[in-house]
Amino acid sequence: MSYRDVYSSAQADPESFWMEAAQAIDWVTPPTRALNDDNAPLYEWFTEAEVNTCWNAVDRHVEAGNGDRAAIIYDSPITGHQSTTTYAELQTQTAALAGALAERGVTKGDRVIIYMSMVPEALVAMLACTRIGAIHSVVFGGFAAHELAVRIDDAKPKAIVATSCGVEPNRVVEYKPLLDAAIEMSTHKPDFTIIFQREQAVGKLLEGRDFDWNDAVANATPAACVPVAGNHPAYILYTSGTTGQPKGVVRPTAGHLVALNWTMKNIYNVEPGDVYWAASDVGWVVGHSYICYAPLIHGNTTVVFEGKPVGTPDAGTFWRVIQDHKVKVLFTAPTAFRAIKREDPKGELVKNYDISSLQTLYLAGERADPDTIKWAEKMLNVPVIDHWWQTETGYAIAANPMGIEQLPVKIGSPSVAMPGWDIQILDEAGHPVAPGELGAIAAKLPLPPGTLPTLWNAEDRFRKSYLDHFPGYYETGDAGYIDDDGYLYIMARTDDVINVAGHRLSTGGMEEVLAAHPDVAECAVIGVTDELKGQLPVGFLCTNAGTTRSDAEIVADCIKLVRDNIGPVAAFKLACCVPRLPKTRSGKILRATMVKIADGQDFKMPATIDDPAILDEIKTALQSIGYAKD
Repeated sequence: MSYRDVYSSAQADPESFWMEAAQAIDWVTPPTRALNDDNAPLYEWFTEAEVNTCWNAVDRHVEAGNGDRAAIIYDSPITGHQSTTTYAELQTQTAALAGALAERGVTKGDRVIIYMSMVPEALVAMLACTRIGAIHSVVFGGFAAHELAVRIDDAKPKAIVATSCGVEPNRVVEYKPLLDAAIEMSTHKPDFTIIFQREQAVGKLLEGRDFDWNDAVANATPAACVPVAGNHPAYILYTSGTTGQPKGVVRPTAGHLVALNWTMKNIYNVEPGDVYWAASDVGWVVGHSYICYAPLIHGNTTVVFEGKPVGTPDAGTFWRVIQDHKVKVLFTAPTAFRAIKREDPKGELVKNYDISSLQTLYLAGERADPDTIKWAEKMLNVPVIDHWWQTETGYAIAANPMGIEQLPVKIGSPSVAMPGWDIQILDEAGHPVAPGELGAIAAKLPLPPGTLPTLWNAEDRFRKSYLDHFPGYYETGDAGYIDDDGYLYIMARTDDVINVAGHRLSTGGMEEVLAAHPDVAECAVIGVTDELKGQLPVGFLCTNAGTTRSDAEIVADCIKLVRDNIGPVAAFKLACCVPRLPKTRSGKILRATMVKIADGQDFKMPATIDDPAILDEIKTALQSIGYAKD
């Protein structure tokens, strides 16, 4: 069947479509219906079914005779350590940790916070929770104590599972002192913690509260899989950049299983046994969906990578991982490829490795600028597929469905809506706009299985954040347009559409133009306050390694490029070169924070920022062009 046939069948009869997809899952009590609309506009899927996530991700593959298949490949260029865990070994490890949790009182519905570095045991911890029906909430390892405390108070975990430290390219980050401080700060206190000790920094255990991972699992009785209802939360994931009261996205068990399993073949075109690598972190939604759950549910081999795209040891580390582990599909953020391109603009390091196993590169997490996509296509000689999704959705809203049909690639677009998604572009009044016209991107309700049904203990906030603005729709918070062929273009967050003298302009469109300059490795555009025009765009440019031209020449070029490509209406006259851009650890550029600095407003240091010192560099650059006045 073609993509159009599959998409049309899902739209015409979603009940039959998703019930058929559900047949690939092992059920304790199979569903008798897919969609539960009894409480619309709050929808659920496969509500009355019973199922276990860990069984579907681990045990069933062992039962099917695939216990010797590699489940997890761990590759840490930082520590120089590699290992392979088979499905049978993963079953043993997961059952033991689940037993250790259960023996200390963790039962179905209890929450467990996971605060771990990129080691295989992080996946074991996630799976152990789902094995006994506990609801896990992974907090990015190394998060500040205050931010961790806020999440402890919101999730109210019975237990916390943590590594003693994280290992960065040039430093060791001790997690245990941060964990201790967070528990001290929090109003809610966990009953106990289980600490996986890493040799780089062994944590001091508090007697009676803290238990050593190895001791706990060695003495535990292995736990069996506990059936849960289809609408039982598999996990809570707090969205990055949260300030004040955290926003905990809830992931429902049954829809999560059905949807993620469906994506592995239909979107990513992998078969069970293929090696699939999502170069992300377990703290982000990509790590949940495509390091842990989807590959294992589908019977793939997943790669857990503890390293960076550059500096561990160089910009060739991705190619080395692909070669060593015969990676078929790589999924990462565009920022990773921009970093590689900046260090090795001619792609010399690619030639040192055999990457013939690689079939496709997928990009997500932020806008993939055309220049980065073209560079990756040229260097890797494989299709480069941009696709778009959110923490809230858990998997792709729009993509090029390589396992159904490879559609023509339109660079700058994540292609088309996936089955189950009815995407509309709306004006401020909630009316659909014409093809090619910029507006708010919304999805008609109900959303497909596996997407968020609500926020943790915050239904009113869920409605206000996502449903109330456009009744009958889910508001994505992104702005863009759909062309005459049905291809979607994500131009910016709604907040990043700026108003210059009455003209609504996308900062993403300007970034696309700037990124095409041969000396620009990556860039960002923000809107700053202007008394005359309301807002004016300001560009930040990071130049490629080895460029011989001056900053002033590059800035002049870029101003002319925007004028030539977008027109004088953009009023793009201000740009500056900076050594780096402020980002979250997942690679998202902190544009809203940059705007506050430019406008001289107070701001809260983002909890997810990679390096706070970058903000001082941004302030200095803005002051050089007359902004960020003290």
